[in-house]
Amino acid sequence: MQFIGTFLWSFLLISMLNYVVSAVQNVPYDFMLGVYVSLGVAVLIFIISSIIPDSPAPEKH
Repeated sequence: MQFIGTFLWSFLLISMLNYVVSAVQNVPYDFMLGVYVSLGVAVLIFIISSIIPDSPAPEKH
């Protein structure tokens, strides 16, 4: 479920960003560019979350 949710949110946010930037720069909106970038962002989020440890760091005295 976390994969679907992460892809859904990255797709929505990247597509919105893609639409706004294309409107501001007066270039045509490309839907597939948003899909490809959101896939890349979702994979990057999964890689970063697998690198970060789940346990808290030990305290130093």
